[in-house]
Amino acid sequence: MSQACFWRADAPLILASKSAGRRQVLAQAGLHFEARPADVDERAIESALGDVGPDAVAAALARAKALAVSAAAPGRLVLGADQVASCGARLFGKPETREKAAELLRFLSARRHRLHSALALARDGAILFETLAHADLAMRPLSDAFIAAYLDAMGDAALASAGAYQVEGLGAQLFESVSGDHWTIMGLPILPLLDALRRLGVVMT
Repeated sequence: MSQACFWRADAPLILASKSAGRRQVLAQAGLHFEARPADVDERAIESALGDVGPDAVAAALARAKALAVSAAAPGRLVLGADQVASCGARLFGKPETREKAAELLRFLSARRHRLHSALALARDGAILFETLAHADLAMRPLSDAFIAAYLDAMGDAALASAGAYQVEGLGAQLFESVSGDHWTIMGLPILPLLDALRRLGVVMT
């Protein structure tokens, strides 16, 4: 029996993301999918939103990605997802440079922050389902020497996720405690997604 044995649609789900973590979550859940990263200007979308909270930012980005790819894939089911992190009044996403990643890790050192993970399902330019989930993480105190060694080990991967880490890898070294499910931390709340896909008739019930 194939790994995607529960998938019932004729065509695979389209994941509008290049995230390796999200691909891993979908594959492990037995979903048949292909990845087509969305070409959207995330910074422009955030700017247009104005002064809104992290939930609204993550949800808007997930919708934008799903709709952008859906426009070029008639009849296909498209999954958009995004993750924003917050600490107090500060919102942050993927750091753009190693220097910004180091500054962010120094800021988060010995603090708690929240991950806001949103997803949206679209077909033919319409949103069929969307949801958002949270996880709270407490980072241990980090020395400058550790931050430098961590970023050396991570390389460009440190720039690929909100907060400059992937908890499922070397990012585990950064934390004292985590509250929230594994899939939300990886940027794709899989349980509500699976429920929505069952209701849409594309996953075995």
